[in-house]
Amino acid sequence: ALTTAIYAVVLAIASLGGNNAMKEMLLAQQQSSAQWAFYQAKVIREHQYRAQKLLLEAQLAEPSSGRGPARPRLEALAKKFAEEEKRYNAEKKDIEKDARKLEKERDVNRDRDPYFDYAEVFLQIAIVSSSVSILAASRAMFWFSMGLAVLGALFTTNGFLLLLRLPFLHGH
Repeated sequence: ALTTAIYAVVLAIASLGGNNAMKEMLLAQQQSSAQWAFYQAKVIREHQYRAQKLLLEAQLAEPSSGRGPARPRLEALAKKFAEEEKRYNAEKKDIEKDARKLEKERDVNRDRDPYFDYAEVFLQIAIVSSSVSILAASRAMFWFSMGLAVLGALFTTNGFLLLLRLPFLHGH
């Protein structure tokens, strides 16, 4: 009975780890999506400034534009558009770094989650097997439950630490 209680505690830890990994994965995905949307907004603004700059540069390159009083203002405006284009280009790089970092965090939590799932299965079966071993007074069933519990504990530990990556648990 004490062994079964220990299995239940490890099961609770595995369940908590799995729930946290899933929450962290979803949160990182949501934050990453928001960063990519922000990145896209910066790209759009960058392209708008580039188009406006190119338009002014083309206008200034025409011989008919001459040396009128508007020329210095147009040149200043073209310069301002070029600076804005550069600024948006620089800002989007930082946003991209943040988005990629969040994607990496999402991927780590996605990789952790299956270990907790399998740990829960092994530990639930271990609890049932342990109960059956008590009712049937079967040492074989007790050792079977112990083996499953050890597997469950190993999968739980691996869920937290990711020391070993089993290829069949990762579909990517």
